[in-house]
Amino acid sequence: MTNNSVESLISSSDLGVQNDAANDVHSPAAATGQAGDDSCAVDLSALEADLQASGDDAVSTTLIGPINDSGFAAFGFAPELLEALATIGYLEPSPIQKAAIPELLLGRDLVGQAQTGTGKTAAFALPLLAGLDPSQRTPQVLVLTPTRELAIQVADAFNSYAAKMPQVRVLPIYGGADFRDQIARLRRGVQIVVGTPGRVMDHMRQGTLDLSGLRSLVLDEADEMLRMGFIDDVEWVLGQLPEQRQVVLFSATMPSEIRRISHQYLNEPAEITIRTKGSDASRIRQRFITVNGPQKLEALSRVLEAETKEGVIIFARTKAITVTVAEALEAKGYDVAVLNGDVAQNQRERTIERLKNGTVDVLVATDVAARGLDVDRITLVVNYDIPFDSEAYVHRIGRTGRAGRSGDAILFITPRERRFLGGLERAVGRPIEPMEIPSNATINQNRLDRLRQRLTEALEHTPGDEQRDEERALLSEILQRVGQSQRQRRSAGSGRPAAGRG
Repeated sequence: MTNNSVESLISSSDLGVQNDAANDVHSPAAATGQAGDDSCAVDLSALEADLQASGDDAVSTTLIGPINDSGFAAFGFAPELLEALATIGYLEPSPIQKAAIPELLLGRDLVGQAQTGTGKTAAFALPLLAGLDPSQRTPQVLVLTPTRELAIQVADAFNSYAAKMPQVRVLPIYGGADFRDQIARLRRGVQIVVGTPGRVMDHMRQGTLDLSGLRSLVLDEADEMLRMGFIDDVEWVLGQLPEQRQVVLFSATMPSEIRRISHQYLNEPAEITIRTKGSDASRIRQRFITVNGPQKLEALSRVLEAETKEGVIIFARTKAITVTVAEALEAKGYDVAVLNGDVAQNQRERTIERLKNGTVDVLVATDVAARGLDVDRITLVVNYDIPFDSEAYVHRIGRTGRAGRSGDAILFITPRERRFLGGLERAVGRPIEPMEIPSNATINQNRLDRLRQRLTEALEHTPGDEQRDEERALLSEILQRVGQSQRQRRSAGSGRPAAGRG
């Protein structure tokens, strides 16, 4: 692969964690699984050696001239595309969009190293939409994703960008959905197909997916496809495509196998790396709790009581553990849902929608099941089990702190797993802070804070007419007493006398 790119790095304001080149990532090894039929031991020493073999090459950023500060119109997009972007609130391109869109509009192959949450979907979707021929009924764009959830998410993004382009049709294809319905929709004609490797191969082998007119292939989250064992499938698909096509590869990390694919199948690609500044990385506060396995459920319950959060994802290593954790939390009154490999596809989609609209506050999931989730209201990620590798940790905590928002990530580790902490810290480029299991005093204080907040909101929204004066006076008195109780608790903790109400 010839590298014609200009060495330059872009700092992303939309990314919560830092993830440098793959050779800086060290994977935890031999982490102990929990008991049960689904328990497993983790030994990742081979992966660490593989990542180190990738060398010290850094993926560089290609920029062709500066982009003026005139929003997406600077790219020369058609009015209907710009109108759709304005409708969904896209005003200014993100760093990865500024770098990638001009290259893709020129028809170049591209390698992009960027996390989720940086705007990379729009970075490839917008220029590919701009180059479509609506009169062609066979697919012109194929996007491969590692999971069904990500396929649906990417297809939804294409549809939102093409909302003012009624002649453009997008079809997600993945296992677990009706095969015959997918065939019928392909026969009616689609320009864009987004799918998982296995189902795409099924359609290609049966002759129901005609890629003879394909113009562009996108490999989204290529490192995750490698981790899930799909790389052979990806290469099979690549081998069936027309020789003249554009290939776009996005990956959060660059293991040696992903680099090999980019060398073998991409033609003099533009190369883009999005790195984060320290201030951006600080949007996700990362902490760890050292806790023995039998005490994990109690520790989790205390964390959820002490951490006032809007939406929570709890990552567990196996399907059996997700069920155990969800049942325990449900018994304590939490609105909980489970996302693992045993959940049917239609149920998975309903679960994600419930998480988005707030009818579910806590999701307990395995890595594969939660891959590609993009839910704005997630403010806390709990790693109930240490992940299989550092890359999985990066992907997990990336479910929060998205698009410039702040978030928290808490990792449970056993004393034996403490030695793997350094590898995770190198993967994210910053220390992971220790924390204690929240005490009764901390939990009670948090409960008082929540009560005080609810009373304050009720007081502010109570009408001021005479009929409500008594209610307002009562709420004000309760609020005053709550405040006095908080001062007494703080004083008791510090040894100072409490101040009077004055």
